[in-house]
Amino acid sequence: MTVMAILLGTLAAGIGSVWIAALLSFGVLARYTQHMLSLAAGALLATAFMHLLPEAFESQSSAHDLFVALLLGLVFFFLLDKAELWHHGHEHHHPHAPDNDQQHAHGAADSQTHHRHGNAGVAGAKGAGGWAVLAGDSVHCFGDGILIAAAFVADLRLGVIASLAVLVHEVPHHMGDLLVLRAGSSNRQAALVKVSMAGAVTAIGGLAGFWLVDRLQDYLPFFLVIASSSFVYVALADLIPQLQTRLSARQTAAQIGWLLVGIGLVTIVSGLAHAQH
Repeated sequence: MTVMAILLGTLAAGIGSVWIAALLSFGVLARYTQHMLSLAAGALLATAFMHLLPEAFESQSSAHDLFVALLLGLVFFFLLDKAELWHHGHEHHHPHAPDNDQQHAHGAADSQTHHRHGNAGVAGAKGAGGWAVLAGDSVHCFGDGILIAAAFVADLRLGVIASLAVLVHEVPHHMGDLLVLRAGSSNRQAALVKVSMAGAVTAIGGLAGFWLVDRLQDYLPFFLVIASSSFVYVALADLIPQLQTRLSARQTAAQIGWLLVGIGLVTIVSGLAHAQH
């Protein structure tokens, strides 16, 4: 039962997020990109602070040790992000300035997606960075799968919430992948298939996570804390800074509104899952 739930949750998060990203990038929902960033930030923060962390601290583990794990997790994801930015900056550096069209595409990708895709956008126009982006995305999705599996092992309700949180925060991430791949090819379908394959790696990570967590049950609270640190870092370091621009009062109200929608969505899903559980 748990394995099937993990498979369904990871596939929904991994592949579902790609298709929503495609709708936002290529379809009629493109105007709602910034709203998705606000919703994702709210969902991630609500999942971390209202569900994963309370579940971890209700265990017999030392609160001090769990806070240390939370701090180390935040530092780890910061260093991982810096390493990925450094890698993209060196791999895609070239002496020639991009033309105006490339600069425009680069700016669009930066404003709509995870900031780590900024340097990849230009290289994608020449087809050099596409597979590198997919490889990095696959590793990221594998890690998401492990975090989702840890939540499902702890509680079915937590697993559903974690899957939802991963889905919404992966949407901007996959939008960047699609923009990079489209820069090197006009074929939307091929880009969608490639990113969907990377998203499917989430399920592989879920199975690996189930095998790992099942053998390390005593450390489950620490897996939940690490998952929380990942969600908090993504929300505070990646999503919210992209929303910190000077806007009109109406636009600011819309941002706050969608942030609250993200929090409310997680709360509603939590209530429904708890009632079924």
